[in-house]
Order: sequence, then C-alpha cells, then structure tokens
Amino acid sequence: MSAAERVRFDFSGVHVLVTGGSSGIGHGIARAFADAGARVTISGRRAAAGDYGNDLSGLEYRQLEVADAAAIDAVARSLHALDVLVNNAGANLPGGKNEYEPDVFEQSVRINLFGAYRLSAACREMLAQSDLDGGASIINLASMASYFGITAVPGYGAAKAATVQMTKTLAAAWAKDRIRVNAVAPGLIRSNMTARIQGLPEFTRKDFERMPLARWGTPEDIAPAVLFLASPAARYITGQTLPVDGGYSIA
Repeated sequence: MSAAERVRFDFSGVHVLVTGGSSGIGHGIARAFADAGARVTISGRRAAAGDYGNDLSGLEYRQLEVADAAAIDAVARSLHALDVLVNNAGANLPGGKNEYEPDVFEQSVRINLFGAYRLSAACREMLAQSDLDGGASIINLASMASYFGITAVPGYGAAKAATVQMTKTLAAAWAKDRIRVNAVAPGLIRSNMTARIQGLPEFTRKDFERMPLARWGTPEDIAPAVLFLASPAARYITGQTLPVDGGYSIA
C-alpha cells in the first residue's frame, strides 16, 4: 500500500491555487490536492495548459510570470474564491545566467521572493473570507538554500532565506484574518530544477553521504507535508518551516 493510500486528506470543495503547478513539485502538490477533492487552479509561464507534456486534466490553468506584478494582480482577480495558496513557482540561474551578476541576482530575488509576497498580498482579502476549518493557509516553498550557503545560486539562496522570515512575519501579522502561513523546505528532489545534476553524482555525492535517508526525494514526498499544513490537523501551526529533506539538515 502506497503512502498516498495510507494517508488520506479531504479537501472537498476547497479552492486551491498552486503557482508553478505544471511540473515538478508544484504538479505533485496540485495533483495531490485534486485527488483529495479540492478545486485546484495552477499557474505556469506558457500560454495554455496544452503546451505542457504533463497531465493537467482536472486542473484550471492561468498563465503567470511571477516577476510580473500586473500578471499577479490579474490572476488574483480571476479567482472567485480561495482557501489555500501554495507559492511554489520559482527558478534558479534564470535563463542560465550567473547569479553573481547584480542584475541577475535581483532577477532571482524578484522571481523567488517578491512574486510570492505580491501574490499573497493580492489574495489576502479573499483568503480572509475562507470558512475552512482552522482558517485559510498560505504555504510557501523554501529550500535547503534557506539555511546553507549554496555557492552556485546566491540570489536564489537569499530569496529562499527571506522566504522563511517572510513566512514568520506574515503568520504573525495575518493571524487576525484567520490566515495561517507556513512553509516547506525541500531537500534534493527530482524535478526540472535539479535535472542537470541528477546524472552527475560527483555534484551530489557529499550530499548523499551526509543525508541519513541517502536518496533523491520526489514531488510525492513533498505533497503530503503541504496538504498536512493546509489541513485542519495543522490548525494550531503557523509561522513554521518544515524541512522535507531526508534528514540532510540535521546530520
């Protein structure tokens, strides 16, 4: 019996938005919410859902570039209700460019931090109207780069470190609106973002030597943690960042 079959969540009728839900971790989260009965909207950079190779059936689609403030506002206005916002969309080394270049550093922070804040702010009023047991939820995607100096991606790391602090601050500020704000910090997960290093063991050998579970994670390892944090089972949890990293951060 799989983990998904052993642990079940009921999000029937709950409205969920997952940014970057067309592939990788975001797609795993979106599919898990949909399987639990939620009405799920995803965003992606391409013009239409049919432009992706993944099965996006049953998911509503919005085109969104998270560095575009006007596009963020347009997506928020297009929703008629929202109970759970998952700020998953992000990128490192945008366009393959060097994040040590100041303009690229700023671009990375804009993509990975400013977009999540802008969308959260744009959706705040709608989330505050949620009648979800335990309140509405914002789940941010942090990273091991939130805690460790990953030298290849200084802008991405700075943004993900700030995501942890933003999670705490919004949790404290928006509790009065019945909005809980938490984050998940994935470790090494098989996704498009890590595709270039998955076949290069020389880049990951030390990570796996350090990691107690010593394996790649999958989007299916991340999704249950997100669903838990958005569920009534976590109604007394806010402002927290949960590492889902095979034990990397404690070894």
